[in-house]
Amino acid sequence: MATDTKDQRIKHLQRLLVISRNLNSTLELEPLLASIVEAARELILCETSSILLYDEELQALRFIAAPASQKAKLENLSVPLEGSIAGRVFQKCQPVVIQNDKDTSSIYRKIDAKLTFETRDLLAVPLLFRDEPIGVIEAINKVNNTSFTMEDVHTLETLASHAATAIKNTRLLNALQLTSAELEELDRRKSDFISITSHEFRTPLGLILGHASVIRETTADDNLKERMMVIEKSALRLKKIIEGIDQIDKFQKGQARMSKGIVKIVNLLQDTLLKFDEKTTAKNISLETELQDEDLFINGDKEKIATVLNNLVDNAIAFTPEGGKVLISAEKISGYIKLSVVDNGIGIPAKELFRVFDRFYQVEHHMTRKHEGIGLGLSVAKTMVELHNGEIWAQSVEGKGSNFSVLLPIGQKQAKSEAKVFAT
Repeated sequence: MATDTKDQRIKHLQRLLVISRNLNSTLELEPLLASIVEAARELILCETSSILLYDEELQALRFIAAPASQKAKLENLSVPLEGSIAGRVFQKCQPVVIQNDKDTSSIYRKIDAKLTFETRDLLAVPLLFRDEPIGVIEAINKVNNTSFTMEDVHTLETLASHAATAIKNTRLLNALQLTSAELEELDRRKSDFISITSHEFRTPLGLILGHASVIRETTADDNLKERMMVIEKSALRLKKIIEGIDQIDKFQKGQARMSKGIVKIVNLLQDTLLKFDEKTTAKNISLETELQDEDLFINGDKEKIATVLNNLVDNAIAFTPEGGKVLISAEKISGYIKLSVVDNGIGIPAKELFRVFDRFYQVEHHMTRKHEGIGLGLSVAKTMVELHNGEIWAQSVEGKGSNFSVLLPIGQKQAKSEAKVFAT
């Protein structure tokens, strides 16, 4: 007899272990709850079992799991909180055992009538998640005219715990998927609006630039010339923003085009120095280059790589105070070219660092309010780097400066390689 009891306990534990493993290996709720119902019948030795979940809209409990022979009949049925054992268990959060009871006042007989089934004994346990009830699991009619035991109660409580966890995990997953879908739709609408708006800006912006240029070149009024120069400068800045939006939009839609060729790094750096000479002089910023080898090159799109470097340098100059320093360096690392732009500016807070490449994202206002821009430059740079199958990242210490690095494959062979290059 002792051996039989021991074997039965081992069987119980093995079955519970299987359910626990299933819980951790699948997100499919229906088969998992079905296995819990079958386990209840097998381990507790009862005629049937079911799981009911609280429905806020109905303000009642509805069946979500039952043996295959009863499931179809129970799908659209609900059990009220008042006048039912399941409702009492749900509200009190305590197990209830009914033995050999045919009193209709204690058992909700409408379910029996629907199933042409007679409930004699009933063991019901609440499904609790973080001490909050979400439903009920029932074991009905102990076989061989025996009675439910405390071990049966403990077994059903264990199964209830598994069921509650599975239900909550599924709800959380569904909520996350819904939120993700809503965010994707919002992002799509935002992208469409930005794309349409930027497109509509092109024609009037071209007219503004054209007229301002003609007036500036033909007028003899110096005051008017100066005003036209301000208009041109503002219009060109807006044009740059529109082009940035267009570049990102094309990349996201898979419409970006590449015009590849040999790009000499020494020429790239020289062009960058010339481009920013006036701006660095105005802020008294030292812009220097450091080149490992003058023969360094990349097989890529020259215009897009120049955009990457220009945007990084422009960003560094914007956030470096007067008298500061910006260093552009280039070196070869295992078939890749690493470009770095280092400044001794205001730096970026650690909590902001992971978002600096997001479109339209700007660091906290108290740090950026003195600087122009709408948060596109770094996002455009990231887009251009990704078109070359490269990587871009940022390191920074607030108050001491930032280091933006780009890793670009020298040629097509490296671009397709799965080898990971780690920057040091």
